[in-house]
Amino acid sequence: MPTCRRKRVVLTEPSQALLQAAKSNLDKEVYYLQQTGEIFETYDAYAARMSFYRLKQFQCEVTGKSGLDYFQALESELQEAQTMHSRFPEPLKAAVLKAVQWQVVGRLDHLVEAVFERFKDRYFADEKVFVDVEGDKFYAKVVQVCPQKPDPGVTESSPPNQASSSTSPPQTPPPAPEDSLQIHKIGGDLKIPAKEAVSRDDPLKYFYKVQILEEQHDKSHEKGKACLKDKAKWSGRLIDVQCTAMSRDRLAFSKSILRRFIRDCVDRDAAVASPWTVKEAIAKHYGVDSVMPEETRRGVENIKKGEIDKRKKIWEDKEGPPTKKQKKVTAAQEDRALAAAAEKREREAREKAERQKAKEEAERLAAERKKKKPIRYPTEDMDVRISDKEKKAGLNEKKPTPSRALLPFGEDQATFESFLMAWNFLAVYGQPLHLSPVTMDDFEHALRHSVIEPPCPMLCEIHATLIYNLRTVPFNRHSAVVSLLRLKDILEEDHKVFGITIDQLAAAMADVGNNWERVPLRIQDTRAGWEDALVGCLKDHATVENFPRLREVLTTLLFAPEPNVESSTSSSSSRVSSPISHPLTLASSPGERYHALLPVDRIAVLAFMCNLSVSSKAIHTHMESCEESLTALRKEKIEINRLKKQYTEEMNVLIGETEVKKEPTPNGTMEDATMHDSSDLSDAPSEEGSETASATSGRQKSSSRQKDLRQRAHAQAHAKQREIARAKVAAEKQAQAEHRRLDEEVNKLERRLESIEREFRKLFGAIRVKPLGKDRFHNRIWWFDGMGSMSLLGSGGVVQYGTGRIFVQGPAEVDLEMMSKREENDVDSRRGEEEGEGLLTPGEWAVYAEPEEVDEFVAWLNPKGVRELALKNAFTKWWNHIAPGMRKRLSDLNVSAKLPEARRSTRVKTAVGHDISREPYMTWTNRRAVNSS
Repeated sequence: MPTCRRKRVVLTEPSQALLQAAKSNLDKEVYYLQQTGEIFETYDAYAARMSFYRLKQFQCEVTGKSGLDYFQALESELQEAQTMHSRFPEPLKAAVLKAVQWQVVGRLDHLVEAVFERFKDRYFADEKVFVDVEGDKFYAKVVQVCPQKPDPGVTESSPPNQASSSTSPPQTPPPAPEDSLQIHKIGGDLKIPAKEAVSRDDPLKYFYKVQILEEQHDKSHEKGKACLKDKAKWSGRLIDVQCTAMSRDRLAFSKSILRRFIRDCVDRDAAVASPWTVKEAIAKHYGVDSVMPEETRRGVENIKKGEIDKRKKIWEDKEGPPTKKQKKVTAAQEDRALAAAAEKREREAREKAERQKAKEEAERLAAERKKKKPIRYPTEDMDVRISDKEKKAGLNEKKPTPSRALLPFGEDQATFESFLMAWNFLAVYGQPLHLSPVTMDDFEHALRHSVIEPPCPMLCEIHATLIYNLRTVPFNRHSAVVSLLRLKDILEEDHKVFGITIDQLAAAMADVGNNWERVPLRIQDTRAGWEDALVGCLKDHATVENFPRLREVLTTLLFAPEPNVESSTSSSSSRVSSPISHPLTLASSPGERYHALLPVDRIAVLAFMCNLSVSSKAIHTHMESCEESLTALRKEKIEINRLKKQYTEEMNVLIGETEVKKEPTPNGTMEDATMHDSSDLSDAPSEEGSETASATSGRQKSSSRQKDLRQRAHAQAHAKQREIARAKVAAEKQAQAEHRRLDEEVNKLERRLESIEREFRKLFGAIRVKPLGKDRFHNRIWWFDGMGSMSLLGSGGVVQYGTGRIFVQGPAEVDLEMMSKREENDVDSRRGEEEGEGLLTPGEWAVYAEPEEVDEFVAWLNPKGVRELALKNAFTKWWNHIAPGMRKRLSDLNVSAKLPEARRSTRVKTAVGHDISREPYMTWTNRRAVNSS
């Protein structure tokens, strides 16, 4: 039976109610699990059980294989059981099962050991064994088992189908059936002790008549044809042998296979001292008695009772000795007992006081050690406190305040989040959308563009690319109309929005954008007709449930106010468009009315389209491509780091060799000593001043020869030194050249690693956008530049940016709840002291727009905390791109600030000397646009 968490899986029995219902109604429909035979009344119960069986948490009880589902484990057990039963000797099965029936043994291993010892030297008729004959092993079959030694003359006989050539008397007749039942009956009875069983039924006294079948294959070598003929004469013969010359195949009978056989055939209850019982079907097949004999039953009950009494005694000993009957004592004995009891109570009180005192002292010492134990940094950020020393050193205690006012559309946090999501989607997936990168500032200005002429090319391209992408996403035709009609049933009959009822809106929608999925929006035609296609896209993709502003947006796009009302309201100049307060009475077209759509509604439309585009095939294919590229970059990074390490080690070896060569060595010591000795000899005064002139002239000649030799030796030594010096200089130059080459290679690898980091950020940003990190209060810090289709560096190393800002998002509800569970419970006070006006609520956003503010924020981070250390390291890693991008944005804003502020007015074309077409967002072009689209 398969096991789950070391417990056997018990099959589910049908409930009594189900059984009663089945009896009363024979046609009752139930759910049947064919593999296990279980029956379920409901589909939920059936599905839950099937789901449980499909879990990969089951184990095969026979082989021990784990990580299987129930059916795989069951199949494995069946296969192993079939293999085991085919190998285990068939004549031995009944004897083993009769021996283990009703045995009370605690562990299965002990039962297997006892059975193996009893049957390893006992053989049965029709069993296949190995027989040792004259030093050779033969495969044979046991034909007859004789409890006593046969007639000495019957030692060998021919097979029945051959004529006997022996003069021996006839074979001993086979034993009667009642005699065969007595074979190994005492020796195989585990109730009889082993020594007694051997003395009463010794296996060495049995003789076995076996028939030689074939020789055991010997792979070592052949001993010649004569030897083969001698062995062939034994084939088919009957011989008498004892158990000492017999053995079984280890694949058929061993402790391992015996254990598997017994475990597969027997079972045991969970009660104390329960006997092992052969399974009923197996017992019936092999003729094992399934009814426990009365004598065996009494023995099992006695064993069970003794085990229970033993456990009860152990339990009582733990609880304390039983109360005994008090004996009568004298007065003196009673006084002594009372004195001893009082002394014992005093002693116990003293010991208790000492133990209490020792315990208090240990707690005090532990508390002191805990106080003195130094904190290992980095640690939890909220556990880090700024010390007085750090305050004196100038560490900023208060976080610089991020700005909420500088957020695009920051008046409403939900609108800003939708704006941020839409911009990030367009910037990250610009490649599959065929859309060039756009900065957040230009995107904001484009959404605030509120004039018909000139049209904004950025809005045209963005909507056109999204419409092309949404053509591949499944949709329901006229879903917007259906949802609006359902809304009509809920609202009042004449409910109006901007003076238009749902019936009027549905009628106006009928003829607009019907073929939006086939209308070509060509770039050569400046995407003409994209407004009608947008309405068609909303008609088939949007509903009131997934796009709450659907009715207001469609009403604004399809209806216009009276001309005099529009002209009076459009003369105002404001950066933030106000909601429409006048009724829309005239039917119009989306191309003429899109400029009147509020920025909030434009953001809602783009956010809705971006959410739908996530499920498109182009986006999914791009994400898979990014995953593959990330894997390739990881492998390349590993290889580059390996090469960098190798080059660095080679450079260190070259530096070490150069330093060794530059160590000062004795220069010409031996030569100078030789020359000095020679000069001493030549300059020594003559002690034989009275010698003749001939002797003097001889000495002069000898002195000149020695001088020549000295000069020649000196010249040779200097030439050798010059040669060594030249070789040394050449080696140093070669080492320096090799060092320079390796240094250049390392620099190339470092530049490639930096490029890989940028590429990794771009590709990873297309799969998941992650913050730079969190500060101590779990505020998330975001930097969106350099992700997806955006690049941090342009051609020629020109700095590029997407937002040019650092965004701060307030902590999540989960983080606040986790911080509130701290023992100190000082989170609110610390946030008030350290964050001040920059304290952000959950989901609230703020921004750092200048590099100096980010510098102050990074200086405020404490690297002793885990989160702030990781955040500071991230800022350090990307600072060479963050700061230049922020400065580039500020520079671009300063250039744009020279233009009149009136560029955001609805009547900007009336501004004297100002051309709106020269605004940065109006000069943007889509260089990735596909010509065919």
